[in-house]
Amino acid sequence: MKIILLQDVKSIGKKGEVIEANDGYARNYILPKKLGVEATGKNMNDLKLQKANEEKLAQEQLEDAQKLAELIATKKVVVKIKGGENGKAFGSVSSKEIVVEAKKQCDLDLDKKKVQLPEALKNFGSYDVTVKLHPKVTATLKVQVIEA
Repeated sequence: MKIILLQDVKSIGKKGEVIEANDGYARNYILPKKLGVEATGKNMNDLKLQKANEEKLAQEQLEDAQKLAELIATKKVVVKIKGGENGKAFGSVSSKEIVVEAKKQCDLDLDKKKVQLPEALKNFGSYDVTVKLHPKVTATLKVQVIEA
């Protein structure tokens, strides 16, 4: 019996795959637990439409990420931290502080988990910080650390 999986099933297949299962296994396990549906013409068509919609959404997300990356490349964020003697900074600048300042100064909504610092920003100066917007898209944000 052909089955379209609605969820990942260990050792059987991934969500959205069409598999060939024994009739008893399909009727007694897969169908009652709503892990899959029978691969009828209507269900196959629904699966095709669902995959097309998912591809369209993925493409839109990629395009949005590319536009945001272009916008980020033109921006510069200034972060102020306390300084001590000899031009040394007290503490360091975290990704959370960068995200807060980017929101205030440039109106950019970024996720602090996507901001990748090369190392802790403990000195004053300019840094290039990588922002991972999408698995295929990364942007570089210029961050300037100055004394408050």
